[in-house]
Amino acid sequence: MYLIAIAWLYVALLAAVAEDTVVAGVLTFVFYGAAPLALVLWLLGSPARRQRRREREEAGLKDRADSGDRQ
Repeated sequence: MYLIAIAWLYVALLAAVAEDTVVAGVLTFVFYGAAPLALVLWLLGSPARRQRRREREEAGLKDRADSGDRQ
């Protein structure tokens, strides 16, 4: 997945370099490359973040239950 992200940034960078002005190049890179890529990676990472949060919560509940048994 990261290979595709790197390739997308490379293409966006080449498109930005081909622009006439620096401002146009920066805006092209940000709005055509970095911002959409960040959004896609964030959306695709949602299930993994949800699972990690669930695992942390379950581990916290187990720790509380274990400490309650010891007292």
